[in-house]
Amino acid sequence: MVRVGLCVAALSLATPVLAAQGGVQNSTNQSSGNASGGAGGNAAVVAIVNSEFPAYDANGSGLLEQPEFVKWMIALKDQEMKATGRALPASEISAWAAGAFTSADADGDGQVSKTELIAYLTGR
Repeated sequence: MVRVGLCVAALSLATPVLAAQGGVQNSTNQSSGNASGGAGGNAAVVAIVNSEFPAYDANGSGLLEQPEFVKWMIALKDQEMKATGRALPASEISAWAAGAFTSADADGDGQVSKTELIAYLTGR
């Protein structure tokens, strides 16, 4: 459920950027089931991750270290809270983001790749 909220937040956060770049125009009409995008909104998540990843990859490594990942997840959580009207204490959000990093870092190398992030956000 949290991932769904994050995907919605990611879509709402990045839709203006993607529209300006000629990216995803209507994620609800996408139906390809390929490995790079999956069905429905998964293609939109892939597009958003590809578009936004460089903005959070502060050191340009192509991977998100925990502080970079946490910054992005907090931004998404803030969007989700604005959309739902639900507020959480900053300490709870930070703890949640740290736990999300552990979950997203599937190979346990202390970094999250685009592939890992997409898998985490889409529940794969």
